[in-house]
Amino acid sequence: MFDRLEKTVERYNEISALLSDPGVIADQQRYRELGREARSLEQIVKAYERYKKMLSDFKGAKEVLESVSDPEMKALAQEEYDKLKMEIAALEEELKLLLVPQDPNDSKNFIMEVRAGTGGEEAALFAADLYRMYTRYSEAKGWKAELMDWNETGKGGFKEVIFSVAGEGAYGMMKFESGVHRVQRVPETEAQGRVHTSAASVVVLPEVEDVEVAINPPDLQVDTYRSGGKGGQNVNKVETAVRITHKPTGIVVACQQERSQFQNRERAMKMLRAKLYEMKIQEQTASVTAQRRSMIKSGDRSDKIRTYNFPQNRVTDHRIGLTLYNLDRIIDGDLDKLIEQLRIADRTEKLQAEA
Repeated sequence: MFDRLEKTVERYNEISALLSDPGVIADQQRYRELGREARSLEQIVKAYERYKKMLSDFKGAKEVLESVSDPEMKALAQEEYDKLKMEIAALEEELKLLLVPQDPNDSKNFIMEVRAGTGGEEAALFAADLYRMYTRYSEAKGWKAELMDWNETGKGGFKEVIFSVAGEGAYGMMKFESGVHRVQRVPETEAQGRVHTSAASVVVLPEVEDVEVAINPPDLQVDTYRSGGKGGQNVNKVETAVRITHKPTGIVVACQQERSQFQNRERAMKMLRAKLYEMKIQEQTASVTAQRRSMIKSGDRSDKIRTYNFPQNRVTDHRIGLTLYNLDRIIDGDLDKLIEQLRIADRTEKLQAEA
């Protein structure tokens, strides 16, 4: 472990020097990549610095404990010695987790798609609730969420809603949200007070750069149409909305949020790049056996990952067996505990795989 930590420090110092090199600064793509790598290594370097200082303090406490004879002083030295010993052990475990290879996409922005599943209008209303939950969480994190495309129902729900979120480490925080989310509650239209079960699917895609996915212009069919709402003065008057079809794969993306056709096309291309990138990653990992496939990151959109039970104010994440009784806060965007537990489980699983 210590050899890897020393190499990490060397790499961090090397990158820090490169980031002030005029040649690197002029190459914006390389500058961004090195900046992302430096940020991913910084946490490890700082933890290692704390660890080395703690070891030095521990050595000093041991020397004091062995040299003093006064009972009161010896008791104080023993207390400090025991405390540092526990802290060092805890920090060693933290460093092991930090050294687990990171997903290179973790630092990226993301695009999220929420679609109503089984349950009719109630499923569409649940999709709207999820959209609100994720955008509120993004706001609390200081991230920027922007609506891209949507298909509303008459009662305020969404058949589908697509939005982008920009923020440091956003994808790494939210990537575990992909899958089927199930809701159990009494719909407003239910006269008998019976609990109904509905579902919505969530897909989280990392936003990728042009250079990461090659797209040939002749492979694209671009159509324009009038936006369905939520826009400016041009809405329903000018064909500003854009739909792009990628002919080789059949992938269709659309954007209608912006007031100009050019802006909507740019956003639609971001969505297309993200989908093509996801397809490429899935092809690369298709050979991984079921035994080695991560429980959390199965990548199967049909997997039921979470249940939201309103009568019991309960949320259960089925992947890690976590149940919380604060659904009212979670649906309002308080996702920190859920997400942190998923990240801990993922890191622990990777650490066990490396052992």
